Amino acid sequence: MLAALALALPAQGAEPTLTLNLAAGQQQPEKVSMLLEILFTLTVLSVAPSIVLCCTSFTRIIVVFSFLRQAMGTGQMPPNQILASLAIFMTVVIMYPTGKKIYDEALNPYMEERLGFSEAVKRAEAPMRDYLFKHTREKDLSVFYTITKMDQPKTKEDVPTVMLSAAYMISELKTGFTIGFLVYIPFLVLDMVVSSVLLAMGMMMLPPAMVSMPFKLLLFVMVDGWNLMTAALVNSFV
Repeated sequence: MLAALALALPAQGAEPTLTLNLAAGQQQPEKVSMLLEILFTLTVLSVAPSIVLCCTSFTRIIVVFSFLRQAMGTGQMPPNQILASLAIFMTVVIMYPTGKKIYDEALNPYMEERLGFSEAVKRAEAPMRDYLFKHTREKDLSVFYTITKMDQPKTKEDVPTVMLSAAYMISELKTGFTIGFLVYIPFLVLDMVVSSVLLAMGMMMLPPAMVSMPFKLLLFVMVDGWNLMTAALVNSFV
């Protein structure tokens, strides 16, 4: 037994070594090793919340919902969790065509080993860039070129994806604030009417917001506000 143990131990003076092979096999030069695939997957999962916020319709939707809740004066109703969940589900519906195109043209061929890793990334990036360009203003994109002092791009292919994502987020904030302003107007008019009535009745000690909130809720329910708001937001991305 001692002899077997002695044979199992490394020779005297030898140093144990650990080798990690990150290269792909020689038979498939375009195939990335499993370790790199795992690292890439973990990286994508770690930055997934930022990708959802920056590169999808989530930003515009959650901004409009926040304006709607403030205009109605309902405080924390609906709760943040409800609004965020609804915004996520709407984002999935709106981004479904883009996601399906990425799956059909990049992810599925790569999983079936019909595409190399680099080619799959390029094909996955193309539908996303088309979506970003569709909803990004050139004015917002030029701001970042002015900041970085880079030459103006001649074609869409010359625009870096990172810069395009930043410009897209500014455009979405602008659009969200515009829609939020339009949502605010009917509730603001109702607040002014209630304030004028209370002032004419001499009830100056009663907060107008407290009196107008039931009327705003009644108005929102009567016109089926959630259906109209959801349809308007979804159609704004068509």
